[in-house]
Amino acid sequence: MVDRVEAVIIGAGVVGLACARALARAGKEVLILERHSEIGSEASARNSEVIHAGIYYPAGSLKAQLCVTGRRKLYQFCQDHGVAHRRCGKLIVATSADQEARLAEIRLRAESNGVDDLSFVSREEALAMEPELECTAALWSPSTGIVNSHELMLALLGDAEGHDAMLALQSPVASAEVCESGIRLVIGGESGDELLADIVINSAGLSAPSLAGSIIGFTEDMAPRSYLAKGNYFSLSGRAPFSRLIYPVPEPGGLGVHLTIDLGGQARFGPDVEWVEAINYDVDPERGKRFYSAIRKYWRGLPDNALQPAYSGIRAKIVAPGEPDADFRIQGPDEHGVRGLVNLFGIESPGLTSSLAIAEAVCASLGIEAKVN
Repeated sequence: MVDRVEAVIIGAGVVGLACARALARAGKEVLILERHSEIGSEASARNSEVIHAGIYYPAGSLKAQLCVTGRRKLYQFCQDHGVAHRRCGKLIVATSADQEARLAEIRLRAESNGVDDLSFVSREEALAMEPELECTAALWSPSTGIVNSHELMLALLGDAEGHDAMLALQSPVASAEVCESGIRLVIGGESGDELLADIVINSAGLSAPSLAGSIIGFTEDMAPRSYLAKGNYFSLSGRAPFSRLIYPVPEPGGLGVHLTIDLGGQARFGPDVEWVEAINYDVDPERGKRFYSAIRKYWRGLPDNALQPAYSGIRAKIVAPGEPDADFRIQGPDEHGVRGLVNLFGIESPGLTSSLAIAEAVCASLGIEAKVN
């Protein structure tokens, strides 16, 4: 006999857990399937833990809309559930006169995204905030913050389970098939347990495209190709003399080597971008040598030999190297025609910040009224 469940979430990262919570709070019977032995062990545990304001994304994009909405929801959720976080703010710094015009462009883009609290600060004002900083001018973003991502995921899971959601660890999806009565899943191996679900949310992160393409009855061409963009982070020996995040004016292909801090005050630098063919989280210490010149443009006091490998993360890219960044893709029944199936593709940064808003959008794509706050 095949067990039946209303909603299955594949992937217990921060976005999958947010979706599980939203559906459970909407009264659905929810089962969360996670192939690893713990929650959030891929992208959700390997990022800078920044709560983004929504500054850089193209106007009208899902990234822009869901980041701004999600950021507000996330701060409220953290406050309501006792999740450790801090609205520390961020300085976007110009280190030469020719970069100052870019600050004005960044502010205009932010305003078009609904980020209306950025302000210009002079070199003197920036140094009053961060005396060790080197810049000619800066933009101040008071809405940027940091969060303990593990606490956030535990809080999302706890609230989901409080509304009767269930979590199954070490439960990979071996196969899936679209049937007249729902979506049939085989869990744990080809001869594993069978489930029949009315709703399936594919929040498998790096594996989401391949999972979608393997579903029998789903049009394989509707699943994008995935590319692995690895970002390496280096930490500082000792504490950095900064209490705010420091980002340089963005460079082609990324945001540059920026300085973030965790809730304990530990400074981290990165990420760089390394396109890889397979998942590997090792950090090559030699890559850190390239960071020094970039960091010293805004912090001349960085000591020699002060950087050490910290960790790496891999983004779920759905565009090839050299192509413009893709938007979030929330692919629901209206797009692919399979009742009850939602695929989440390209949910990279600012996925953590946007998680509660993404969950709301997922519910909307299924005609379900979400209750994320």
